[in-house]
Amino acid sequence: MVSDLAFFLASQGHSVHVVTSRLRYDDPAAELPAWESIRGVEVHRVRTTRFGRAGLVGRALDYGSFYLAATARLLRLVHPADVLIAKTDPPLISVPAGWVVRLRRARLVNWLQDLFPEVAAALGIRLAQGAVGGVLARLRDRSLARAAMNVAIGQRMQARLLALGVGPARVTVVPNWSDDEQIRPMVSQASPLRAEWGLGRRFVLGYSGNLGCAHDYATVLAAAELLSSQADVVLLFIGGGASLDRLRALAKGRGLTNLMFQPYQPAERLNESLASADAHLVVLRPEVEGLIVPSKFYGIAAAGRPTVFVGDPRGEIGALLSEADVGLAVAQGDGAGLAEAVCRLRDDQELRERMGRNARRLCEERYSRRAALGRWERLLIDAARP
Repeated sequence: MVSDLAFFLASQGHSVHVVTSRLRYDDPAAELPAWESIRGVEVHRVRTTRFGRAGLVGRALDYGSFYLAATARLLRLVHPADVLIAKTDPPLISVPAGWVVRLRRARLVNWLQDLFPEVAAALGIRLAQGAVGGVLARLRDRSLARAAMNVAIGQRMQARLLALGVGPARVTVVPNWSDDEQIRPMVSQASPLRAEWGLGRRFVLGYSGNLGCAHDYATVLAAAELLSSQADVVLLFIGGGASLDRLRALAKGRGLTNLMFQPYQPAERLNESLASADAHLVVLRPEVEGLIVPSKFYGIAAAGRPTVFVGDPRGEIGALLSEADVGLAVAQGDGAGLAEAVCRLRDDQELRERMGRNARRLCEERYSRRAALGRWERLLIDAARP
């Protein structure tokens, strides 16, 4: 999404600089160029430590080194009246960004993909629950209160920001999006990946992206065990993440053969990847509702596929699925309910097709890339005004 927004703003004649790290998400050993101009966007990549995402200590060191290097680079790049967008991840990036804009008399817009340290505390990380978490939260709150605008990606996140005391005039909602011009509905059998992966004509429930600490996998594993006698059902996981590694190991240990694991696919094959499944899975632990909004839903909707959600059925995604008739929601821990939802979609082609059509229509009406980028440009123009 950062690329979408940066390239769009550059195409509209705005001067755009991006500060990021030299690491690649899918290959920590790789190193990208320190500077590059891409489609009118100047990309500045700073050097950081390279411990990767395997451990919390290493990740914290990577974040810390990025904060230092990025702050130094921003102090060189940001000028008075510029607008600096600080997008979490990494967490708390609004704090050093806030220091930079005050020193340079610029303006800050926070693009909040999650709320940290609350999300870490909700996931049981003790350091985030104690005095250290309190100090971090106060620093973060100060950076939110002083920003020209804070962009939440969901209504519940907006409500949490208001509860923190951020003024209503400094909070707005712009949902995430997918490239609905490139991702188009495709008959599942037309996806070349189905043949490459040997899926045949089986019913495929797909999961695309990272499966991490905020995502429940125990319910999925329980459903897979219940579905193991259904030879025409396969659960396909495309991506990575710590929880995905654990799920793979547990499935292997239990002798389950109805789960398939594939690596991240190139961006140019995303449409084929999403089309390879008949329905898609989204999971979110209920305790992080409002702190995180699963962005996977938007690509699923663009692809015209039903969503099966595991989490809080009354949460933001669960309620949306029911309201728009675009999928089914199952409570976390209800493996039998998830297995039943999978079988229901497998057995009812008319239901699948109706939900898929509704999903695509919802994407075009509420979550289109073009509309979101237009909202972002107007927001930034307003933020730049004295």
